[in-house]
Amino acid sequence: MNDNAGHQVTGRFAPSPTGALHLGSLVAAVGSYLMAKRDGGRWLVRLDDLDVPRQLPGMADDILRTLETFGLQWDGDVARQSRNTGEYQRAFEVLRQQGLLYPCCCSRKDLAMASSAPAADDGSIPYVGSCRNGLPENFAVIRSWRLLVGEGEIRFDDLRSGVVCQRLDRLCGDFAVRRGTGEFTYQLAVVVDDYLAGVTQVVRGDDLLDSTPRQIYLQRLLGYPQPEYCHLPLVTGPTGAKLSKRDHLVSHSLGSCAGRERDLLIAVLRFLGLRPPVGLEECPCSDILQWGVTRFDPCMLPAQGGVCSATCVSTETAASQKEAR
Repeated sequence: MNDNAGHQVTGRFAPSPTGALHLGSLVAAVGSYLMAKRDGGRWLVRLDDLDVPRQLPGMADDILRTLETFGLQWDGDVARQSRNTGEYQRAFEVLRQQGLLYPCCCSRKDLAMASSAPAADDGSIPYVGSCRNGLPENFAVIRSWRLLVGEGEIRFDDLRSGVVCQRLDRLCGDFAVRRGTGEFTYQLAVVVDDYLAGVTQVVRGDDLLDSTPRQIYLQRLLGYPQPEYCHLPLVTGPTGAKLSKRDHLVSHSLGSCAGRERDLLIAVLRFLGLRPPVGLEECPCSDILQWGVTRFDPCMLPAQGGVCSATCVSTETAASQKEAR
């Protein structure tokens, strides 16, 4: 299934259709595009659409049109997580046959009460192993299936952050790969998705850095090759907080950037450490991206995130996105 052969580099961008693209998403899209294309590789787009209740009608198409508006043309067909559930189940069975999975009845509230460790950057609460040796006699419902985590250290070399070391048993403990209702979690799904598509390079926001060791752990257990990783600096608001789904939108349908896409691309290139020459903003988006492809270097990425100085982005409120439902 893995079509990695014959492709030296395969990168990807995997947005979720739970909201319009914001400026941080555009930075991730452009960064992953430049990284893949600078080595003559492929750039894929996948819609991470497993979270059905949170999806907004028409948002998947809007995301794709937005990418096209900025000259970001993907290779091949758009992939969708919702088409890979059979493959997730197969990976789940491989892990179960190895004796690495067990059912857990703990709710998120139970986890928060039992754990004294702070939550990871991705919001996950460390699991203390309450159900590791079997479910309690009076359990009401299985809430998740968890993967056994050993005491070893996961190390990998991030192209921006350098060597990253993490003890999964201390940061997150045995983590969930499937919910009790049958849905597979992000950690398992993204590992299988990337393997199926032959992804060799994962370029994404720094907020997912904490998740990467979990994904590498799964790759090793499933016998999948490990992609190269680069976690980009995060775009923040003026207060330093990470942008939410409703902040600084660059959506095609909202039209807030109509006619100013080139200025925004220039701002994104600057945020990624490049120095576009005067006059480049007069060129088509495709030419701006090509200039970036020939000059992008992960060594130039800033050590810290911050505000991306782009003036044409929308700061739509939550109510405006609610209307899109």
